[in-house]
Amino acid sequence: MNDIRNCRICGKIFNYVMGPVVCPRCKEKLEEKFQEVKKYIQDNHGADIPEVSEACDVDPAQIRQWIREDRLQFADDSPIMIPCEKCGKMIRSGRFCEQCKAEMTNTFRNAFTPDTKPVNQKTEGLRSERDRMRYL
Repeated sequence: MNDIRNCRICGKIFNYVMGPVVCPRCKEKLEEKFQEVKKYIQDNHGADIPEVSEACDVDPAQIRQWIREDRLQFADDSPIMIPCEKCGKMIRSGRFCEQCKAEMTNTFRNAFTPDTKPVNQKTEGLRSERDRMRYL
C-alpha cells in the first residue's frame, strides 16, 4: 500500500517509506548540509551553534537535531552543548545525560523482572465466609 505524503521542507508530494517526512531530494540536500556542518566543526573546534548555523546556512534547530541523533559529537572543550530532555543538565550529544540513562535503564529492568513473592496455595483457593456471594 502506498503512503503518499508532502515533504515537510519543500512541500512536494512523494512516496513515503519510513523515517523523517522528507522527500529524497531534500534528504540529499540535508545530508550535504550535514557533511558541511561536520567539516566546519572539525576545522573550527571552538565554534558554537549560532556561529556554525550562520557559517553553514543551517537552521540551529537542525544542528540540535543532529546532536540529539548522535550524528554530531564534540570534544570535551567544545562550547556546544544541549540540555538533557529529562533533567535539563547540559550534555554533548544524545537525548539524555548518563544519570538519566542509568535511571531509565533500571526502571525498565525492574518493570520486566517477575515478582518473586511466593504464593501460598493453601489459602489461595479458599475464601472466607464474608467473601462469598449472597443470594436474596
